[in-house]
Amino acid sequence: MRYMLLIYSREGTANTDQELAIALRHREVMNEARARGIFYGAEPLQATSTAVTVRKNGDQKVMVTDGPFAETKEQLAGYYILDCESLDEAIEWAAQIPTGCQGSEGCVEVRPIRTMKVAVD
Repeated sequence: MRYMLLIYSREGTANTDQELAIALRHREVMNEARARGIFYGAEPLQATSTAVTVRKNGDQKVMVTDGPFAETKEQLAGYYILDCESLDEAIEWAAQIPTGCQGSEGCVEVRPIRTMKVAVD
């Protein structure tokens, strides 16, 4: 089962040395997942100031607003996609992600990826 591990953290709380250490730890986790053959991708996201939210109103008119959908203490910072044997395995991987699970500074949401019934080219 493929899982998406969504990384939430506070923007702008790390200094340059911390950011480098975090990036190196991410690289270690990705390399280990690659070596085990379960890695499907991982990417950091730009700051929430670069985001827009797209909605349609009742008339199906597209409305675009600046910023993410909701304002929270933690922002979606990046993700991993891993093919794990079980939810427990996905949780073990989530616990290794350096920007997550650090007290009140972040968390990792683990969510199974639903299989599409329609072929996508």
